[in-house]
Amino acid sequence: MSEIDAETARRVAKLARIAVPEERLAPLAEEFGRILGFVEQLNEVDVEGVEPMTGVTPMRLKRREDVVTSGGMPDRILKNAPEAREGFFAVPKVVE
Repeated sequence: MSEIDAETARRVAKLARIAVPEERLAPLAEEFGRILGFVEQLNEVDVEGVEPMTGVTPMRLKRREDVVTSGGMPDRILKNAPEAREGFFAVPKVVE
């Protein structure tokens, strides 16, 4: 198990912007040590020849032909706009 001291736990808590009372630093350091020990244990697993996974069930994504179109539905698209003018989205001016 990796040894983490209270000072390291204090630094990690500060970096994470977490307020940790002084009396909780020692138990937090022990917990960090157990977590790092588990990670070290994972490094011992032989993963040679194992394909990386993006999910637990193998599946292929549905694909469609990539075709450039004009969209052909500006009225339907602009219906979602809070404000539209002359066939375009209208937005407030942000630069003077």
